[in-house]
Amino acid sequence: MQHHDSPVLAADSVAPDEIAHFSDLASRWWDPVGPMRPLHAMNDLRTDWSLRHMPAPLGPDGTRRTLLDIGCGAGLASEAFARAGFDVTGLDASQAAITAGRLHLRQHALPATAGPLVYRCGSAEELVAEHARFDAISALEVIEHVTDPAAFLRMLGSMLRPGGVMVVSTMNRTWRSMAMAKIGAEYVLRLLPVGTHDWRKFITPAELGQYAARSGLRITDVAGMVPGLGGWRESRDMAVNYIAALVRD
Repeated sequence: MQHHDSPVLAADSVAPDEIAHFSDLASRWWDPVGPMRPLHAMNDLRTDWSLRHMPAPLGPDGTRRTLLDIGCGAGLASEAFARAGFDVTGLDASQAAITAGRLHLRQHALPATAGPLVYRCGSAEELVAEHARFDAISALEVIEHVTDPAAFLRMLGSMLRPGGVMVVSTMNRTWRSMAMAKIGAEYVLRLLPVGTHDWRKFITPAELGQYAARSGLRITDVAGMVPGLGGWRESRDMAVNYIAALVRD
């Protein structure tokens, strides 16, 4: 049996069709009313929830803790984590998205109190091969887009330091998510470009728990995320969107 510290790297986690789709959206990633407006709407909830469950950005000796934002796109969450004080690496397989993230960072400098933010185009496999380690990892709306979610989570778990926290947000595979997140958001309301999601790749909380256990991780908290008139909020309703904290003991 493969130990979780040595992930199988035979297959690349990057799905070329997914990368091409999001590369096409990169130039408008930071437009709050553009094609990525659903991510803008839920970003505060995602990042605030993550920060509540992750270690403090500064360690006891005052050094900044490291955070990997995997599948970072053009950096909506990456910038929020850097503003909170983490030393952030934003990783995405789309060069167009990374270029958009770097451009936004140059045009909108982070405050002096923020931690460093470095964007990198590449895959999780490359970081594993470099024996990279992080105190915290965020995988927000990304696991449903990779080729093998179980192997992907195992790779991320191998890069998490003992006691570190990984936060995963994704979409549940239910009839409600089919109706709301796929048909409603893409075809009826046109909130997202058609083809953004493949409902068959959505992951149930139970499946996420199984993948976590096989990766040497355990889920410590999980919550639903629901939209409302006042913005997105945390909920016990996990039928469509949910977010989970995973710890490596």
